[in-house]
Amino acid sequence: MADQLSRTFAALADSTRRAILARLSQGQANVSELAKPFLREMSLPAVTKHVKVLENVGLITKSRNAQWRPCRINGAPLKNLSDWMEQYRAVWEESFDRLEEYPQDVTAKSKRGGRKHSSKK
Repeated sequence: MADQLSRTFAALADSTRRAILARLSQGQANVSELAKPFLREMSLPAVTKHVKVLENVGLITKSRNAQWRPCRINGAPLKNLSDWMEQYRAVWEESFDRLEEYPQDVTAKSKRGGRKHSSKK
Protein backbone atom coordinates (compact mmCIF):
# COMPACT_ATOMS: atom_id res chain seq x y z
CA MET A 1 0.00 0.00 0.00
CA ALA A 2 1.29 3.45 -0.93
CA ASP A 3 2.15 5.94 1.77
CA GLN A 4 -0.32 8.72 2.58
CA LEU A 5 1.72 11.40 0.81
CA SER A 6 1.80 9.37 -2.41
CA ARG A 7 -1.93 8.68 -2.21
CA THR A 8 -2.64 12.38 -1.68
CA PHE A 9 -0.49 13.39 -4.66
CA ALA A 10 -2.22 10.74 -6.78
CA ALA A 11 -5.63 12.10 -5.81
CA LEU A 12 -4.54 15.65 -6.64
CA ALA A 13 -3.17 14.59 -10.03
CA ASP A 14 -6.67 14.79 -11.50
CA SER A 15 -7.92 18.25 -12.54
CA THR A 16 -11.54 17.40 -11.66
CA ARG A 17 -10.57 16.55 -8.10
CA ARG A 18 -8.52 19.74 -7.81
CA ALA A 19 -11.54 21.71 -9.05
CA ILE A 20 -13.74 20.01 -6.46
CA LEU A 21 -11.27 20.99 -3.73
CA ALA A 22 -11.16 24.55 -5.06
CA ARG A 23 -14.95 24.72 -4.79
CA LEU A 24 -14.88 23.31 -1.27
CA SER A 25 -12.28 25.87 -0.23
CA GLN A 26 -15.13 28.39 -0.57
CA GLY A 27 -17.40 26.44 1.78
CA GLN A 28 -19.23 23.18 2.17
CA ALA A 29 -21.35 21.71 -0.63
CA ASN A 30 -23.17 18.47 -1.35
CA VAL A 31 -22.21 16.15 -4.19
CA SER A 32 -24.96 17.47 -6.48
CA GLU A 33 -23.64 21.01 -6.06
CA LEU A 34 -20.08 19.84 -6.64
CA ALA A 35 -21.16 17.97 -9.79
CA LYS A 36 -22.93 20.90 -11.53
CA PRO A 37 -19.86 22.30 -13.36
CA PHE A 38 -18.91 18.85 -14.67
CA LEU A 39 -22.23 17.42 -15.83
CA ARG A 40 -21.63 18.29 -19.50
CA GLU A 41 -18.46 16.18 -19.53
CA MET A 42 -19.33 13.39 -17.08
CA SER A 43 -22.14 11.73 -15.23
CA LEU A 44 -23.12 12.26 -11.60
CA PRO A 45 -21.79 8.78 -10.68
CA ALA A 46 -18.41 9.72 -12.20
CA VAL A 47 -18.25 12.88 -10.09
CA THR A 48 -19.28 10.82 -7.07
CA LYS A 49 -16.28 8.55 -7.70
CA HIS A 50 -13.99 11.58 -7.72
CA VAL A 51 -15.48 12.73 -4.41
CA LYS A 52 -14.96 9.25 -3.00
CA VAL A 53 -11.27 9.31 -3.98
CA LEU A 54 -10.85 12.64 -2.19
CA GLU A 55 -12.71 11.28 0.83
CA ASN A 56 -10.63 8.07 0.91
CA VAL A 57 -7.35 10.00 1.13
CA GLY A 58 -8.81 12.35 3.74
CA LEU A 59 -8.86 15.53 1.65
CA ILE A 60 -12.58 15.94 2.25
CA THR A 61 -15.06 14.78 4.84
CA LYS A 62 -18.78 14.19 4.53
CA SER A 63 -21.19 14.71 7.36
CA ARG A 64 -24.86 13.92 7.62
CA ASN A 65 -27.62 16.45 8.13
CA ALA A 66 -30.91 14.64 7.56
CA GLN A 67 -30.80 13.67 3.86
CA TRP A 68 -28.22 16.33 3.05
CA ARG A 69 -24.58 15.15 3.16
CA PRO A 70 -22.36 18.21 3.02
CA CYS A 71 -18.73 17.79 2.01
CA ARG A 72 -15.99 19.87 3.58
CA ILE A 73 -12.34 20.28 2.76
CA ASN A 74 -9.94 18.77 5.30
CA GLY A 75 -6.76 20.80 5.57
CA ALA A 76 -4.58 18.24 7.39
CA PRO A 77 -3.45 16.30 4.29
CA LEU A 78 -2.78 19.58 2.48
CA LYS A 79 -0.65 20.70 5.43
CA ASN A 80 1.31 17.46 5.14
CA LEU A 81 1.93 18.21 1.44
CA SER A 82 2.97 21.74 2.26
CA ASP A 83 5.37 20.53 4.96
CA TRP A 84 6.90 18.04 2.54
CA MET A 85 7.36 20.68 -0.17
CA GLU A 86 8.78 23.21 2.28
CA GLN A 87 11.97 21.20 2.57
CA TYR A 88 12.63 21.93 -1.11
CA ARG A 89 11.84 25.65 -0.95
CA ALA A 90 15.48 26.73 -0.57
CA VAL A 91 16.44 24.69 -3.63
CA TRP A 92 13.83 26.16 -5.95
CA GLU A 93 14.24 29.71 -4.63
CA GLU A 94 17.98 29.48 -5.32
CA SER A 95 17.18 28.22 -8.83
CA PHE A 96 14.79 31.12 -9.40
CA ASP A 97 17.42 33.58 -8.15
CA ARG A 98 19.97 32.17 -10.61
CA LEU A 99 17.39 32.30 -13.40
CA GLU A 100 16.64 35.92 -12.59
CA GLU A 101 20.36 36.78 -12.72
CA TYR A 102 20.95 35.03 -16.06
CA PRO A 103 19.60 37.77 -18.39
CA GLN A 104 21.59 40.36 -16.45
CA ASP A 105 24.77 38.27 -16.82
CA VAL A 106 24.21 37.82 -20.54
CA THR A 107 23.60 41.54 -21.02
CA ALA A 108 26.70 42.45 -18.99
CA LYS A 109 28.89 40.01 -20.96
CA SER A 110 27.50 41.35 -24.21
CA LYS A 111 28.33 44.93 -23.24
CA ARG A 112 31.83 43.99 -22.05
CA GLY A 113 32.65 41.92 -25.05
CA GLY A 114 31.01 44.12 -27.63
CA ARG A 115 30.34 42.32 -30.87
CA LYS A 116 33.64 40.52 -31.08
CA HIS A 117 32.43 37.24 -32.44
CA SER A 118 34.84 35.25 -34.49
CA SER A 119 33.68 34.75 -38.01
CA LYS A 120 36.04 31.96 -38.95
CA LYS A 121 34.61 29.59 -41.47
